[in-house]
Order: sequence, then C-alpha cells, then structure tokens
Amino acid sequence: MEFISKNTIKLDKEINELDKLVFEFINILKKHTDYVIVSGYVAILLGRSRTTEDIDVFIKELDKQKFKALYRDLQKKWYWCLNGENPDELYDYLKDGLAIRFALEPQTTPNFEIKFARKILDLGALQDTLKVIIKDKELKISSLERQIAFKRYYLKSDKDLEDASHIEKLFKEEINKSRIEEYKKLIENEMAKTGKR
Repeated sequence: MEFISKNTIKLDKEINELDKLVFEFINILKKHTDYVIVSGYVAILLGRSRTTEDIDVFIKELDKQKFKALYRDLQKKWYWCLNGENPDELYDYLKDGLAIRFALEPQTTPNFEIKFARKILDLGALQDTLKVIIKDKELKISSLERQIAFKRYYLKSDKDLEDASHIEKLFKEEINKSRIEEYKKLIENEMAKTGKR
C-alpha cells in the first residue's frame, strides 16, 4: 500500500467478492455521471477487518433522462432498486435529497446507497477525491482527511470512530492534520445550521 502521487494510492491486495461487486457497479455508474465513494467501505478497502451492508456513493446530479439511462443499464446487469421500480419516482427521491439503494437481484445486501451531491460538504467530496488502484482497476474515494473528519465529528458511532482511527494510523505520515481541522469546522458549521448534534 503506497501513495504513488499526491492523489493516488496503489493497494497490493487480493480483490475479494465485495470489491468485485463494487468495481462492477462503479463501471456502470461512471459511464453516466461522476461519483465518489464515502464512509464504511473506504475503511474496509483500506484494510479494516469488518463487514458492511451498504456502499455509500455520492453522484453528480443528473437530469431525468440521464438517470433513466443509468437505471436501464443497472437493470440489464441484474441490479434492482430497493426503493421501488418506477424511475420517475426514484428520480424524485434523489431530487428531494433522499438516497436510493441498488442490489443484485434477489439480494438486499450488500447494496449501493446513491445520493445526489447537493449540499456544500457533499459537493466538496466530489472534488476532493483520491484515486485507489488495485491491479488494473481503480476507484475514487473521498480524501483520507475528509473520511476521518466525517466519521469522527459527524457520524460519531463506535464503528465510525474505529474506522477513522484505522485510516489515521495507517496513513499517519501522509495525513494532513490541518485539513482534518478545516473539515471539522465545516462539519460543525453544517451541524449548527441543521440542528444536528
């Protein structure tokens, strides 16, 4: 595991079944829109030993026709949406700021929770990415500093705090602590606006 440039990590790991599923889904998704993977799967990808039921993905906002094209392509590869079958309704969910979930038929987990990046912090995650290369495949995740800050100061569950500590210990030489503090302030400002504690 090494940084081969400022924004690229190369992982020397065996690709497991969850990784294969993520690569397959992302290969469909990225034909239609920009994306960034956030939260729990990132820690797992980076070596944390735990399970997850969902892979959280922010996507760049699409118009309805482009979303329908994405939906059709997912259906062709045997993905179904846990939130319903009507693409017009699913698009409305996304426009309302809600997430929708896709899984391989007939399963419900693991699933991909996708959401339009609309809030300032979410849009920032789309811009502040890290490329992860495994063999001949690659994914985009949000920056390590952003991952740590969101898990430590926004999500705050025991699992998230452990994820943050795992990432911080693993990359202690590369992580920019002042950036974590910057994200902490942004998160605190957002929480103050929404009343979240």
